[in-house]
Amino acid sequence: MNTYKPAALIFALSLFLITGCQQSHLPANKPLTDQTLKPAEPIEPLNQNTLQHETSKQKKDENQIPDFNQTKIDQALELCSVAQNCWEQGNLDEALSTLDAAYALMLEIDTDHNPEFNQQKEDIRYLISKRVLEIYASRHIVVTGHHDAIPITLNDHVNAEIKRLTGPERNFFIRSLNRSCRYRPFIVQALKKSGLPEEISWLPLIESGFKNRALSPARALGMWQFIPSTGNKFGLNRNHYIDERMDPEKATRAAIDYLKELHNMFGDWTTAIAAYNCGEYRVLKTIRRQKLNYLDNFWDLYQNLPRETARYVPRFLATVHIVKNLEKYNITIDNPLKPLEYKPFNIKKQVHLNEIAKAINVDTDILVSLNPELRYKTLPPEPYTIKIPVDHAGGFMAKLNTIKTNDHQNLQYTYYRIRKGDTLSGIAGKFKTSVNAIAGCNKISKKSCIIIGKVLKIPGTHHKASIKNNLITAKTSKKITYTVRAGDNLWLIARKFSTTTKRIKSINKLSGTRLNIGQHLTIITNDKTDSKKLSRYKVKSGDNPLRIAKRHNMSLNRLLSLNHLSKRSKIYPGQSLLVE
Repeated sequence: MNTYKPAALIFALSLFLITGCQQSHLPANKPLTDQTLKPAEPIEPLNQNTLQHETSKQKKDENQIPDFNQTKIDQALELCSVAQNCWEQGNLDEALSTLDAAYALMLEIDTDHNPEFNQQKEDIRYLISKRVLEIYASRHIVVTGHHDAIPITLNDHVNAEIKRLTGPERNFFIRSLNRSCRYRPFIVQALKKSGLPEEISWLPLIESGFKNRALSPARALGMWQFIPSTGNKFGLNRNHYIDERMDPEKATRAAIDYLKELHNMFGDWTTAIAAYNCGEYRVLKTIRRQKLNYLDNFWDLYQNLPRETARYVPRFLATVHIVKNLEKYNITIDNPLKPLEYKPFNIKKQVHLNEIAKAINVDTDILVSLNPELRYKTLPPEPYTIKIPVDHAGGFMAKLNTIKTNDHQNLQYTYYRIRKGDTLSGIAGKFKTSVNAIAGCNKISKKSCIIIGKVLKIPGTHHKASIKNNLITAKTSKKITYTVRAGDNLWLIARKFSTTTKRIKSINKLSGTRLNIGQHLTIITNDKTDSKKLSRYKVKSGDNPLRIAKRHNMSLNRLLSLNHLSKRSKIYPGQSLLVE
């Protein structure tokens, strides 16, 4: 096995790329042997017959050189392909040895008599050099262990978290273990299906203590603690009735997609888990600021991460260590929550969970536990899949029909967007309610300052004055075909067309989040209804979006929104645009 030293390797490759030095990039040279050094044969005097014979032989050999050169090129390219496979499988040394063999073949190519092979030879020279540099760099960027391996490092930082979790936070840890029994079977199954390590199933313990409604000061919500933007990026819908970040199954699938993306980005699980806590951009920024030009693992950037994240990974590793050694720390799971078996039903009736609980004679808390994404224990007006305990699923639809719905049985509140000049007392008078009721409903003080543009929940009324400010607006569906461009991803496309990544994946039957340039996606977007009629305008030479908007007495943002354009989008003569 050859040993690859950084200085020797980089020097050889630099020489190789710049000067075209006819040397192998590896320091290991074969020793001279008796077969290599042969005694010189005696020189025979030339005569005319001998000269003609040699000339004929030389012409014959020259005619065979192109075939010989092409064979060597094909063999070298095949070895490059083999080296690529070795690299992808983590066999870096074998990949380098294979590239060295490819380089040796390339040196045998004769370009003196056949200059047409010069370009191919240089292409292979560049390909091998580039691949060697990439492989060598990968040794310092990613962990070459198994994809499903999370190394449990017991250093001072991890030991400090072990002491906290088994000491002052012992009760929290035990309660979290009890709650985990309800959700981990599904989480572990989903992780195995996705090829991720089972240890990740303990991440919700340090995130939320396995609480579906856990809310952080940063507005991260649910068992997996998604902030709204990241949740939307990975297909978790959120509106006034539901927030899928609180659904353990949907949030688990989103977390798996996110973690897979982070692991593909950083290459090791400790760094990926750190990025899950503080965001991939913060970790990338920290790596770029390091004096070292490589990253072996999380501990290289430990001290430079935010304090919460610097504790986050050691806390996770401590958790995994403890649950694998419960007897050692005298911890028992004394009151485990059992998984709830359920049957899904698709219904179109907007009712409160309390009414359903009465109809099927079940505890409301069980329905809430099965349907935690319902923000106010009320089903949305659109079709919804509700989970009903298996033991109470019989005849559920028939019993549901006995529950009457009317205007007062819908949500006993509406939403109002604060305008300039509004006050709590003025809003209370407009909706015939009290300041105390509004303050209590929104968990604010009655003396709190209200901010223009913020939305307040107004209890106990359906006043007509709220209709214009109600966040639930009538929409019409629109189906379009979008061609994926360079730099696109599902989240950006979903944001551009005011839809969700989950909906795009469902419509186009995508199993993952990877897209290809030129790929066609079907997008069903919702456009707010407008009393104005829209017409088509054909772009003319010299037009620009601002000029077109002014010509039709509309704002630039309105024009861009109607046509799903951004301020950087280009328009072309003959293009058809929607205008008012």
